[in-house]
Amino acid sequence: MTNNDIFKKLRVALQLRDDEIVKILELVDFRISKSELGAFFRKEDHPKYMECGDQILRNFLNGLVIHLRGPKPVKDSKGKPKKEG
Repeated sequence: MTNNDIFKKLRVALQLRDDEIVKILELVDFRISKSELGAFFRKEDHPKYMECGDQILRNFLNGLVIHLRGPKPVKDSKGKPKKEG
């Protein structure tokens, strides 16, 4: 199974649109256009097909964690969550 296959399956399973995926990638400061993203979801024999590299899939998964769970809580020097206020 290729990175493209994994990316496609996650997109379908989570019912994500391309603009949502772009926003998820922006959560980890990774910029990509909708047209670049669309190249990953094309069939392999399409002239504009592009392989999804490890870095892109990794950034998507890291952004997905933030998207679903929220940002990581800030901790103090002892590793305990900081209290607000």
